[in-house]
Amino acid sequence: MPLSYTRAAVGSTNPAKLEAVHRALARLAPGCSVEGIDVASGVGKQPFGDEETRRGAVQRARTALAQSGAEVAFGLEGGVILEPEGPWLVSWVAAIDRAGRSGEASGLRMPLPRSAAERLRSGEELGDVIDALFEVHLSKQQAGAIGLLTEGFVSRTDAFADLVAMACAPLLRPDLY
Repeated sequence: MPLSYTRAAVGSTNPAKLEAVHRALARLAPGCSVEGIDVASGVGKQPFGDEETRRGAVQRARTALAQSGAEVAFGLEGGVILEPEGPWLVSWVAAIDRAGRSGEASGLRMPLPRSAAERLRSGEELGDVIDALFEVHLSKQQAGAIGLLTEGFVSRTDAFADLVAMACAPLLRPDLY
């Protein structure tokens, strides 16, 4: 049975993230409107590691819910893990509704070019590093690193939409959670 939400908030105004939530809710909560709200993640501009990336997603969802009249809110956060063999892209999504139900999902893991590691260590944000590598502008608001690295096979929006749906599992099946 679909979700009955009519208004959703997203803790971001990034078009790729908004479209990801819109795509997932078009099927899971038909007719639900999606509103982007510019909120702070509570973590660094470039989150490092799973825990910091997860905290950013949860904070974005909580703040978006508090600052809106929406029934449900989502936080989508991309992060980086720096390992000796090279950097990795990671992502988290959090969903929280007014009844206090919540869900989280992680995925969208893929290796990043080794050439990005030093720039990330020095404090650059992944979006800026990818823009420079591919000579594009604002890739994180469009295809993102994943879209550019997969020649458009999977976009940032595509991958986040799947995570949004997975984060909704406890909302869809509260009897099991």
